[in-house]
Amino acid sequence: MASVGFLYPGHSAEDDYPRLETLLGGAVRLPLVHTDIGEDAHRADALLEMGSATRLAAGVDELKERGAQAVVWACTSASFIYGWEGAHEQVRELSATAGLPASSTSFAFAHALQALGARRVAIAATYPDDVAEYFRAFLKSAGAEVVSTRGSGIITAAEVGTWGREEVLALARAGDHPDAEAVLLPDTALHTAAHLPALEAELRKPVLTANQVTAWEGLRLLDRLLCRPALGTLFARTAGDTA
Repeated sequence: MASVGFLYPGHSAEDDYPRLETLLGGAVRLPLVHTDIGEDAHRADALLEMGSATRLAAGVDELKERGAQAVVWACTSASFIYGWEGAHEQVRELSATAGLPASSTSFAFAHALQALGARRVAIAATYPDDVAEYFRAFLKSAGAEVVSTRGSGIITAAEVGTWGREEVLALARAGDHPDAEAVLLPDTALHTAAHLPALEAELRKPVLTANQVTAWEGLRLLDRLLCRPALGTLFARTAGDTA
């Protein structure tokens, strides 16, 4: 069976991945290995250390032992914090270490927007404003037009992981913009897998969330994109439908 491995920092919303595996109908395995988060802080210096090659490399062997055929660094902030070129180097090093195709959540967002043909986006972030600005700059490098960026000022992934359905919906509503063709919720510490239909029903447009796009990106690396509308507009198409 196809298998995508995820390197996930710490413990916040990792239970989204078995949920996503179930919603994918058991067609692919999504094994996950926790990386050392270091200091749990949405702050540039802490994020650069969190995404360092040494921390990522430490989990690769276990993922390969569990049958991973591709590896995704399941973290948005500790990938986009490196900038466009630095994030590319991060996944190149990860791929070389693993000997497998590799990517990260930041690139998952970029590729998902390309697949949807969405260019104008709104960011609804849990992060402080300065960290959210790094994501805006990353998306601009990817060719997206960010029409609005809203941060929530949350410092730790641990706090984000406590948010439930109502907080997630409120975040998306607050971050939406009438000119946005899609709304992005970029934190893998945020539980969203169970709320994708509700998010899109509320906003009436595609909503891309970190764990959702991370799983999609792993399938893309394996050329195994699946049509699963329960996982949102992004999954309501097959590989042959993508742009």
